[in-house]
Amino acid sequence: MTAKVLVIGGCGRIGNMVARDIVTHTNATVIVTSRSHQTVKPPFELQILDIADTEKLTEAIASVDLVVHCAGPFRHRDGKVLKIAIDRGVNYLDVSDRSSFYRQVITEHERAKERGVTAILNTGIFPGISNSMVRQGVEQFEQPQKIHLSYIVAGSGGAGLTVMRTTFLGLKEKFKALINGEWRETLPYTEREVIEFPPPHGKAGVYWFEMPETYTFADSFPVDTVITKFGSVPDLYNHLTWITAHIFPSPWVESPKGVEFFSRVSYLMTAVSDKLSGIGVAMRAEITGIEGGKTKTHCLTMVHDNTAIAAGIGTGTVAELVLSGRLKQPGVYPVEQALPTDLFIEAMNSRNVAIDIV
Repeated sequence: MTAKVLVIGGCGRIGNMVARDIVTHTNATVIVTSRSHQTVKPPFELQILDIADTEKLTEAIASVDLVVHCAGPFRHRDGKVLKIAIDRGVNYLDVSDRSSFYRQVITEHERAKERGVTAILNTGIFPGISNSMVRQGVEQFEQPQKIHLSYIVAGSGGAGLTVMRTTFLGLKEKFKALINGEWRETLPYTEREVIEFPPPHGKAGVYWFEMPETYTFADSFPVDTVITKFGSVPDLYNHLTWITAHIFPSPWVESPKGVEFFSRVSYLMTAVSDKLSGIGVAMRAEITGIEGGKTKTHCLTMVHDNTAIAAGIGTGTVAELVLSGRLKQPGVYPVEQALPTDLFIEAMNSRNVAIDIV
């Protein structure tokens, strides 16, 4: 029988790219959801669904083989979709990008394990492909010590307003980062570094940014330092974001109206600059550790000319593996704990995504 996949938020920019990757690389029937009527072309099927409606959400999840949660921002999600999937014995993926969401839903691990449900969090691009790049790098060492993960996005990245909102949500909130074995309080958009990314990007500025990897890597790997930094191209957007984070009064930035205002202004600006900067993504994972009795560093890089498509690839590859039965690991896991490196490399090669390692 043909497998059925429910992509919640599948009419959004990222959700649509996830759905497209799944129909391209599997024989599954893909159902995309929206809170209101949308024009959806075959081969997708549309289901009107508001995830606040628990009864209809439960019915929708119970009728499929895999649910993929793409309805962000995940700062506002409570884990209900995952809990229902576990109740109904349905495998689950998401594109969650908030550490608070991770800490909330990881508590469902034992229940998912008992129900035989494979639930994989943080698939996508960053987090997602970035996590698997780090795992590949960590595996080069006898004793990994430090992870330094940086990513840049050109313009809008081909994403929609939801991703813009995610950037501004929590921009004023301190978070803890693992530095030299101690959890240190850190502010977003501080400690600028200039990192050399692969062509066509070259040198670009990145800043501390709270991502799930800040916490999941500390759980996944025996390291004492995890650095996660993010930046934009052109550099003007970095400076504007820095001003938003450090100059504007907190009530302006933290209120729902403030987040919406900054998100929409940014979106309008990138609509113009995208024509010059492109909408690509570049990632650089630098892993330091002990290899052959000596301290060494390995650097892995990845570039794609469309950030949204890359996010779809990150989630679509995991969906393909779960649907085929090649990836079956009951429980709730961040993607770097669930996806073996050999399968990750195979999946990237099948989509012509190059992960270069130095």
